[in-house]
Amino acid sequence: MSTFTATPFAGKTYGVTVRNLTKKFGPVTVLKDVSLDVRPGEIFCLMGPSGSGKSVLLKHIAGLELPTSGEVRIGDFDAADPATRDQVHLALVFQAGALFNSLSVYDNLALYPREHRLCNEAGIRERVMRALSILSLEKAAKKFPSELSGGMKKRVAIARALVMEPQLLIYDEPTSELDPVMGATISEIIATLREQMAVTSIVVTHDRDLALSIADRISIIMEGRIRATGVAADFRAPADRDIADFLSPVIDLKNPRFKQLEQNHE
Repeated sequence: MSTFTATPFAGKTYGVTVRNLTKKFGPVTVLKDVSLDVRPGEIFCLMGPSGSGKSVLLKHIAGLELPTSGEVRIGDFDAADPATRDQVHLALVFQAGALFNSLSVYDNLALYPREHRLCNEAGIRERVMRALSILSLEKAAKKFPSELSGGMKKRVAIARALVMEPQLLIYDEPTSELDPVMGATISEIIATLREQMAVTSIVVTHDRDLALSIADRISIIMEGRIRATGVAADFRAPADRDIADFLSPVIDLKNPRFKQLEQNHE
């Protein structure tokens, strides 16, 4: 584990513990006895194919879903308990940004502290401009989301999360729909924020380059189960054929995957 010397926003950095987590939706079991540990202050990447349970696991950590069995804890607090939000500053960076198109960038960032009356307008302005400054977005403060590029929208979404002064920061597919250069920029931002603010970062991603370049540790989830957890070096040439195929798929024009899927369903 790396040693972090930065100062967290709110005085403490929290880890996450998932123990024997199972989630069922009717007859369908989406998460199957999942256990993992996210250490305080690290960048932890969760990867897996579409439909593997990544987003459902993320929602449990964020307290948006209740377990069928098992538990999720943030530090010593139960993630499923609404009172935990009064103890832990948690922020979620949504995949699509989830910005309000009718509000300027500044007002998008100011909305949370205004709604929760965290401070007066002078304090809100200080928070907002600090977050914009960290992401080099000061000149975008008066713009509206429709005037921003995809990369800028992602940066604004991250800046909005920083206004909450998070101790736990969760990213849902932060590089989706971005070109490789902007994807690399977002990866650099995630790593830089961890070093500057000692925030614990959980990144749900399909982006192999992001995970292998900035993650302290990576977990692979497949069909609702954790298949492997390790450092980046463990996944550069994994022995598990399913994981190797997921991370470095081979294009086979003579036996394409969609034909294999057809055969499996016959």
